[in-house]
Amino acid sequence: MVGPDPLTLQRNIILALLIVVATAAWSLLIWQRIGMDTDMPMEIYSPTMGMQAPLFLAVWTIMMIAMMFPTAAPMILTFHRVQAGKQGRGDAFVSTWVFVAGYMLVWGAMGVLAFAGAAGAEMLAGRVGLSTAMAARIGGALLMVAGAYQLSPLKGLCLAKCRTPIGFILTSWRDGPWGAVHMGVRHGLFCLGCCWLLFLALFPLGIMSIAAMAVVTLLVFAEKTLPAGERIAKVSGVALLLYGAAVLVFPQALPTFQPADGMIMN
Repeated sequence: MVGPDPLTLQRNIILALLIVVATAAWSLLIWQRIGMDTDMPMEIYSPTMGMQAPLFLAVWTIMMIAMMFPTAAPMILTFHRVQAGKQGRGDAFVSTWVFVAGYMLVWGAMGVLAFAGAAGAEMLAGRVGLSTAMAARIGGALLMVAGAYQLSPLKGLCLAKCRTPIGFILTSWRDGPWGAVHMGVRHGLFCLGCCWLLFLALFPLGIMSIAAMAVVTLLVFAEKTLPAGERIAKVSGVALLLYGAAVLVFPQALPTFQPADGMIMN
């Protein structure tokens, strides 16, 4: 009797681990959001969610695991398949998780920049006494920028790299552990080029909004994996442009709009 193919078994184990880790991350985010709704309902609408840097970065990392592991799974599995083939020929084997670590380095660095920008926005809003309507309109403008980027050539270039795992392997392969880290970072940068403004759009939509995170995750997954992914990216770009324009006229259309008199961040 022929036993199961070792490569298929390994692939299934890695895929299962990615699903389990992503599911655990989503569970933590939902639990965290429920706690924020109860303990500090106003802070969840601020860019930093009322968090200091360490907690913000921890939550950001969990968000990236929840949202990006499912979308990065095809590339991760392709990397493992090539490494398993090298091992079968007697070449040095590098764990797939080294590649994943390089990939997550990019999103960790993005989290640092996101916190710096969010903290700076809160400080500036507090100093100038930004009204809730004006803050919402700034969010609308940000949504329009994200929509315009969805239609840009740079978005198309990065998306093309993310949609073709074999093409990335053929053009970016590096041997050894540091080579795997380099590949993970490189793929993370392409992934960042695809998605960074979509994640930035989470700030006006609600950085801890489970619904907004789920929509962005599904959108990124569709862009990367479905045959019509490039068309989906453009349609979403037009939708963001229209929605952002609507928020400029009707700031109440933004989910994070706070209908309170006076100024925010006082």
